[in-house]
Amino acid sequence: MLRGKSLLCLLDFSKQEIEKMMDVSFMMKNYVYTGNTPKLLEGKSVALIFEKPSTRTRVSTELAIRKLGGISIVLSKGELQLSRGEPVEDTARVLGRFVDGIGARVLDHKSLIIMSEYSKKPVINLLSDIAHPLQALSDYMTIKEKFGKYETVTFVGDGGDNVLISLMAFAAKLGLELRVASPKEYKPKQEIWKRIEEEAEKSGAIIEFYEDPYEAVRGSMVIYTDVWVSMGQEKIGEEKKKKLSQYKVSRDLMRYASKDAIFLHCLPAVRGEEVEAEVIDGPQSAVWDQAENRLYTAMSVFSLLI
Repeated sequence: MLRGKSLLCLLDFSKQEIEKMMDVSFMMKNYVYTGNTPKLLEGKSVALIFEKPSTRTRVSTELAIRKLGGISIVLSKGELQLSRGEPVEDTARVLGRFVDGIGARVLDHKSLIIMSEYSKKPVINLLSDIAHPLQALSDYMTIKEKFGKYETVTFVGDGGDNVLISLMAFAAKLGLELRVASPKEYKPKQEIWKRIEEEAEKSGAIIEFYEDPYEAVRGSMVIYTDVWVSMGQEKIGEEKKKKLSQYKVSRDLMRYASKDAIFLHCLPAVRGEEVEAEVIDGPQSAVWDQAENRLYTAMSVFSLLI
């Protein structure tokens, strides 16, 4: 069902396929904890390309492949001829002759599309300017782990954030509720928002935007945020910080959520900007469980697709 497919965006997968990824993520966590991980990638090799710096994605994906018995080849952009102007098409053609799959953390989502087309091998999005699917899988895994089911998520911050788009895609496919507290000018690109709306209409998902963060978080079980200035946005950083200054996740804001609410952040975090230290380091924070789960969702996706 999934083998051989590329994971560029969760919108490209069915509800059943996403549920399969989630089920296998929980299986993988159990395997790791019991020391009984099956070598499902034995004899397989995966190239991991990083155009952007990484901590959680780098460690989780490399370890995922090793734990499954595969070989990972980690490549920064500076180590590839991409840094000297080689077309992505040519790099993809060559890698496709050597490896069984590619994971890539890229500046431009179009690079992933090209890699998938020209390598003829499964390509897994490790982050692009449009989506971060492995992160969203880890987020919803954490939510289900904490509550036994998927709960309402309120995202506070940039309404066009790449992690948020993947959270929206997950919610739209599975018929969940997602609220977004954001300035009205920050929205997903029209093309991808249209796809999210279409999927939400099919599944009955509720995805709503609010300008008032206090209204958005009221009664929510999960409060989520991301950095205000992503890598590559430094030129507009100060402008974004001003516009998002009223969207900090504070102790006061958390009081308007459910008393049993958890706080999530995809990391790295800038304490004092998008979140107060007392929140991310406090008792409601599930951020470190969320980060750990990156390993198991990576193991799930790589084993299913490759």
